Amino acid sequence: MLHRQLGSFIVTRYGDESVRAYLPPPLPPNPPLELDRIQTQLEEANLALGRMDGISFLLPDPALVLYGYIRREAVMSSQIEGTQSSLSDLLMYEHSDAPGVPELDVLEVSNYVAAMNHGLRRMREGFPISSRLICEIHGVLLGKGRGSDKLPGEFRRSQNWIGGTRPGNALYVPPPPDQIAGCMTALERIIHEKRPGLPPLVKVALVHVQFESIHPFLDGNGRLGRLLITLMLAAENVLRDPLLYLSLYLRRNRTTYYDLLTRVRQTGDWETWLEFFLTGVRDSAQEATIMARQIWQLHVRDQQKVDQLGRPGRSALQVYAYLQRQPVLTIPNTAKALSLSAPTVAKAVENLERLGIAKEVTGRQRDRIYRYEAYVRMLNEGTEVARA
Repeated sequence: MLHRQLGSFIVTRYGDESVRAYLPPPLPPNPPLELDRIQTQLEEANLALGRMDGISFLLPDPALVLYGYIRREAVMSSQIEGTQSSLSDLLMYEHSDAPGVPELDVLEVSNYVAAMNHGLRRMREGFPISSRLICEIHGVLLGKGRGSDKLPGEFRRSQNWIGGTRPGNALYVPPPPDQIAGCMTALERIIHEKRPGLPPLVKVALVHVQFESIHPFLDGNGRLGRLLITLMLAAENVLRDPLLYLSLYLRRNRTTYYDLLTRVRQTGDWETWLEFFLTGVRDSAQEATIMARQIWQLHVRDQQKVDQLGRPGRSALQVYAYLQRQPVLTIPNTAKALSLSAPTVAKAVENLERLGIAKEVTGRQRDRIYRYEAYVRMLNEGTEVARA
């Protein structure tokens, strides 16, 4: 094991107590990483990413898959923080009131979707990953509902901590607030620095830990740190389309995830963290490839069913295409979106129900809601939550 440079502690006061706040060392690690140790995991991760990127060429419209993937990630990342909301809850919430689900939880997940989309949109506009963009995204993430009183879009101006009831008995105390600007400037520098010996996936893994160690906001740091993984993969041109999301893997291995973040801070053991992270990239890419292929095959099968309707299927085809993009719909909203009459949409939905594609999910006679059942079931796998 290398004797690697570790962070330092800054002693501050919090109330009547002395508090040791951790200041992480600058990146990259010193001495340099033992890349030979992680070479197998790195090659496997890159190969899986290449295959996942290739599957998007098969898809007529990758945005159809991206819609569901972003929402799965939002649900999983929020569940790591204890949010009790499933993908089904989110889809219902986006199109109607969501009776029977924790509204603040669903709003938190909805904010995550909006934050991810905001970040991706700004990057497509040419905006680099920077403290300014990170603050913008944070402002969206905490803009409404729970956490909206925790300085959305602003670096914290007071001490925070992880675990415990106060900094004095916390599991981890991040840097004091007067160190945040300097830490984030250094982090921004490594994000944009081109280092030939630092593979993109390794850089993303390093930045994730550093961001979590800085913990620059009063709330939302974990969700934003995981969101940044996707944004950095896009910025590093690792992926053509942002289809890779790690939160399901991190949720399955939550204890190991947090233990390894602590281990890096205490011992400088970056290599074990990198092995874990790269294994997650490989596994997540493989699962995403399988799911993308399954979604494509489902769309092909259902398209063929609708085609067999003949002349009455023309409006059904329009509604089915809309259902692929919006897997939960109502007749009035669909009629407006497609510039069709409500009776025409209702007849089309009736045909889709008869084919086993759409399913009414409210049991009501009025204000009925329909769902692309097989597609939602596929996306929802693994996001379910147990409720009393």
